[in-house]
Amino acid sequence: MDSFSFLYPRNALNWNSSIYFLRTSLSIVKKEKMKTDLPEIERDRLKNALKFRNLRPTRQRTCVYEVILEKRDHPTADDIHIRVREKLPTISLATIYNCLDTLVECELVKQVHLDRAPTRFCPNRTPHAHFHCRDSGEVYDVSLDRKRLSAIEQFLPDGFTADTIELSFLGQGPKRN
Repeated sequence: MDSFSFLYPRNALNWNSSIYFLRTSLSIVKKEKMKTDLPEIERDRLKNALKFRNLRPTRQRTCVYEVILEKRDHPTADDIHIRVREKLPTISLATIYNCLDTLVECELVKQVHLDRAPTRFCPNRTPHAHFHCRDSGEVYDVSLDRKRLSAIEQFLPDGFTADTIELSFLGQGPKRN
């Protein structure tokens, strides 16, 4: 028995050293950056859009954005949650919704509302419409060039101008053999 053992309860030294180990381990994990497959141009776009709104590119926001860009299939929040959990297993659905709200606010992704279906998210920021296939449930981008956009804007009453156009089609895609 050493001379200081009477000052500490039994195993206190081991317990204190365990806490020190946990603290140092956590600080190492905190400093470690998440590896991302996000292309540099998209990383910069995310970083700048968030910085403009005084927000940080957290690993959750970065991962959600990356998942949306990886597979451009107009996923729902639930779809995104499932995909993100493969990379960040403890992320909650509430955090996914918060990240999506931020990405929409930053104009990095667009919300797609189709009838009574859950909201979907689209990373295509160019002018376009959507086609929702009734049979497969898939959503496709439909390109709208300047000529088509001008033709659509002709439907507006005199004196009105559109900031954005949300156009969607519902129907059946081509038959597959």
